[in-house]
Amino acid sequence: MPETERTNAMRLLDSHKTTYRVHTFSSEIHSAEQVAQILGFPASQVFKTLVVIPPKGKPLLAIVPGGGELDLKKLAQVVDEKKLRMATKVEAETLTGLLIGGISALALMNKSFRTYIDASCHQFPDILVSAGRRGINLQLAPADLVRIIKAQEVDIASPNSVS
Repeated sequence: MPETERTNAMRLLDSHKTTYRVHTFSSEIHSAEQVAQILGFPASQVFKTLVVIPPKGKPLLAIVPGGGELDLKKLAQVVDEKKLRMATKVEAETLTGLLIGGISALALMNKSFRTYIDASCHQFPDILVSAGRRGINLQLAPADLVRIIKAQEVDIASPNSVS
């Protein structure tokens, strides 16, 4: 891939000497479920990054499998808050500087978000996450992702989301 097409997420993985594979698709696709269908992966192997707003303090990133939902109550317990809410599309894009469908914890390392990933990520040898730009996902080992983004592994996906 020419250097001009490389994303900050790819540069970060390269700097950590991490093995990954690039998958490209139409930038019109914004959901993990659609990405999974087009690339031929189970939805539960394609993880989406969601922006969550606590009552006070900095927003959080929650990474959950496609086809499922973030359980806000479970995440609230983990972060010791009474209530959390999902960011609106405008809030998510404003807070991250990335477009919905391209939000990536790898691309947001310099913004110091607290990041949480559903523990189901380890059911596959590799998972797919956004590369920080619509139309590009990166396939890598979940342990590498967790280590690089310093994510906390927790049970935060709704029960029906993990197949």
